[in-house]
Amino acid sequence: MRLDKFICKSTELTRTEAKRLLKSGKVSVNGEISKNAAMQVHENNDISLDGQSLVARQSRYIMLHKPLDTICSNVDEGYPSLFHLIDVDKAFDMHVAGRLDADTTGLVLVTDDGRWSHNIISPKKQCEKVYRVWLRDKVKTDSVEKFKAGVQLQGENSLTLPAKLIIVHDKEVLLTITEGKYHQVKRMFAAIGNKVVGLHREQIGQIKLAGLPIGEWRYLTKDEVSEFC
Repeated sequence: MRLDKFICKSTELTRTEAKRLLKSGKVSVNGEISKNAAMQVHENNDISLDGQSLVARQSRYIMLHKPLDTICSNVDEGYPSLFHLIDVDKAFDMHVAGRLDADTTGLVLVTDDGRWSHNIISPKKQCEKVYRVWLRDKVKTDSVEKFKAGVQLQGENSLTLPAKLIIVHDKEVLLTITEGKYHQVKRMFAAIGNKVVGLHREQIGQIKLAGLPIGEWRYLTKDEVSEFC
């Protein structure tokens, strides 16, 4: 992880305060002064502040049922940040592994472990995300094969990766994708002449939202965390 983030995880300092501290020359890595906030450090590095060794807190892994009209940013921008809902120390130092739009509800995973979240959002990892989608128009049966083959999104040079579409009702479907392109679900249906009017993420990998009330959160179990290690 970044050196400034390590300092935040091992002290009560904010990211801004950690960067200021680094500039003062009071932090050493393996016996040498470091002022580089972006320096990558690991658990086996000896990191000291004024000669006193620092130990980072354990990483945190949380699932949350995102309400409508909240955003996955660490700051409020038009809508309130969902981090206001998480009652843990330094919640705003965490990040969402796979953001949802303000008008989208459902499962989000929140952590301060960048390597872990990379395994969720990287298309190479083939992590499945399941969405319940409500549409303006009746979905055509040939959409199943179109999504399986990949569709051409506006502004993209290549087709989307194969996606699984299950028709629940005329205007309601379940869609499973392994990518996370900008507004991907909405753009996929726009590519076949339809429009998303409601969007809800139900599952990431084997982690399901079922049973968690809207606006509530809980820590992931060890088994759930290991799913993406």
